[in-house]
Amino acid sequence: MKSVKMDVMGRRDGFTLIELLVVIAVIAILAAILFPVFAQAKAAAKKTACISNLSQIGKGTLIYMGDYDDRFPFAVDPIDAAQPQIWAGEPEFQALIPDMPFLHDVLQPYIKSLALFHCPSDSGSKVLDDRPNIDFENSPSMYAEWKTSYFFRTEIAFKQLSQTGLQNPSATNFLFDAAGHWHGSAGMMQPGDPQVSEKLDKYRYNCLFGDMHVKSLHFDQLNDAWATDL
Repeated sequence: MKSVKMDVMGRRDGFTLIELLVVIAVIAILAAILFPVFAQAKAAAKKTACISNLSQIGKGTLIYMGDYDDRFPFAVDPIDAAQPQIWAGEPEFQALIPDMPFLHDVLQPYIKSLALFHCPSDSGSKVLDDRPNIDFENSPSMYAEWKTSYFFRTEIAFKQLSQTGLQNPSATNFLFDAAGHWHGSAGMMQPGDPQVSEKLDKYRYNCLFGDMHVKSLHFDQLNDAWATDL
């Protein structure tokens, strides 16, 4: 039975149940198609904002270096502060950590806003990506816990290197996303994660290099940067 009435001219004043179901089905199909597109566009916008942040931090670092004989900031990053035992093999470096400021504090006078250290995709972490046995839990975000979303290659600071002193500035990682799932297509790394390799293959990291250019990297590319001799 139709849920409509016919007027004297034979016209309907509503829709049949079947017509309503068809409209709902079409809307559902369109939503299923468009929502992933919107999500991808939103993720791409956050990635672009993160790259811009790192670029601005790089410019601030150059200004800082102009005041300090071309030397990189003498600063530490959150994972070294939280887990200084990482440097147990180099006790002379480990001993410096308690007295070192954070990079964002050192650069604060040289950048327009400390918010530049916030990656918009930062959704926190539980462990280090490449070493899920090392706890590094941050919720709701790393920025909320540490006022930065980025790791710093602290060895550069420990050795008090200058930009011109780097062997290969354009290949040396300086500052980068602390977790690859923020811009990747796999979920957050878990303690003792059984899918480490599978997740790392899908992770992406925005990285500021020693010459202050920024690039989005696969995990293997970030490892190559780590392997660059200072």
